[in-house]
Amino acid sequence: MKDITKKYTNGEVTIVWKPATCIHSTLCWKGATGLIDVFNPAEKPWIKPEGSTTEKIVEQISKCPSGALSFYYNTDENLPEHTASECIVETTPNGPLMVYGNITVKLHNGEETQKHKATAFCRCGASSNKPYCDGSHRKIGFEG
Repeated sequence: MKDITKKYTNGEVTIVWKPATCIHSTLCWKGATGLIDVFNPAEKPWIKPEGSTTEKIVEQISKCPSGALSFYYNTDENLPEHTASECIVETTPNGPLMVYGNITVKLHNGEETQKHKATAFCRCGASSNKPYCDGSHRKIGFEG
């Protein structure tokens, strides 16, 4: 999958979306805790930052388990958000291996990439975006 990055702003905050990192958890938009006025996959563009306050947008983005959604305040000069904590590894039921914190991922071709906040790694083996999770575990009924 291409490494695409899309940005949407309300003037105060910029939402950064990396589709290749998304595991389609639906936490951003679905259910009682979703923010459907901003994140609505039934519409194009699916992210509309003018749909809510900056505070609510930032709060919702912090729930993204894969880190596909991130943000920066427009006064931050477009610096990526860094996590100032130790690295934590968590196995999610029937889902990806989540790694929280600042890490370096060395890919099979020797390329290294920096990841911040949360990174979802494939545990089921079916991802087409290895080593990262792409949500394929749902399609194949992975249990583990």
